[in-house]
Amino acid sequence: MNLIIHRFLPLTTVEGPGKRFCLWVQGCSIRCEGCGIPWTWSKENGKTISVKDLYEEIKNSKNENNIEGVTFLGGEPFDQAEALGKLAQMVKELNLTVMTFTGYLFEDLKTRKECEDLLTSTDLLIDGPFVKSQLDLSRPWVGSSNQRYHFLTPAYQHLENDLESINNKVEVRIYEDGLVSVNGMATQQTLNELFDVNEFKKLKLKK
Repeated sequence: MNLIIHRFLPLTTVEGPGKRFCLWVQGCSIRCEGCGIPWTWSKENGKTISVKDLYEEIKNSKNENNIEGVTFLGGEPFDQAEALGKLAQMVKELNLTVMTFTGYLFEDLKTRKECEDLLTSTDLLIDGPFVKSQLDLSRPWVGSSNQRYHFLTPAYQHLENDLESINNKVEVRIYEDGLVSVNGMATQQTLNELFDVNEFKKLKLKK
């Protein structure tokens, strides 16, 4: 069983609680206006990797980085619900948590049989499309005020009444070939403050 992905990070601390492995899948049927990563919409831009190989990457990260969980982003994870559900089940066998983002609504996903395994294996689900007119970064990990947190297991229920105390952050990685990788939640203004914009435009920006 295969997944079409954009990329993954073996270790991040800004894409959910604690230290996590983060997987961006490739392909999105929702395509929200104002999306920050529209290059993840088309599956043609992705690369194919087996669930087994991704599992091995996650297992290695657990051993090397002591991660507490895995985060699935998009693209749209539930556009590849069956394969990602299989991976999520394998992740749970490693005693890791699963956090999943979706532009669909939880109520609709519950009616789709192919989503059952991924939902059952997810500890924290964030649902709802990004709505440009409702831009709001005051809460962690979400981009607009309509998006919701669903604590599907007890794993992160202790955060439910304490979300406002968690700040959004970004990670910046500069590679030897000059590529710059940015992940996390930030406005364009924040990025402009982090970088000298004129110099930054000379670099190849990879998200």
